[in-house]
Amino acid sequence: MLRHAKAAHTPGLADRERPLTGRGEGDAKRVGETLQALGLSPDLVLCSPSLRTRRTAELALAQLAPDAPVDFDHGIYQAYADELLELVRRTDPGVRTLLLVGHNPGVHELVLDLTGGEGDPGFPPGAFAVIESAVPWEELEAGRAVTLWTPKSAG
Repeated sequence: MLRHAKAAHTPGLADRERPLTGRGEGDAKRVGETLQALGLSPDLVLCSPSLRTRRTAELALAQLAPDAPVDFDHGIYQAYADELLELVRRTDPGVRTLLLVGHNPGVHELVLDLTGGEGDPGFPPGAFAVIESAVPWEELEAGRAVTLWTPKSAG
């Protein structure tokens, strides 16, 4: 689960068209580097169609998994945690590693729902959580957070 990196607040610009800031661009690249260092590469990416999520995914995947299929799903934009969970549950059983790129509060709430939320460090822009589960996607209800990463925790 990845929250888009830091986005600009530009007066008059539609929310869906907000670009990443310079810091956001750098943080998104670091997400990809960190996931690569962890040995993780998505088989499929589910991404909100907003500009900031598309750019976050593009930068994170550039070296990590440039050929990973990306499904831009309008249902991710402004989705609640339960809606995101239903989307994840529809993932093809052949997908072993899924990357969902979305927005708060839905992504953060889903991470909390899946992991029990113990010791919640928050979920700022550019944060990601790696959640491990032994059940098929369609049965996903809980998992174990094996990595919680934020741009600030990385220094």
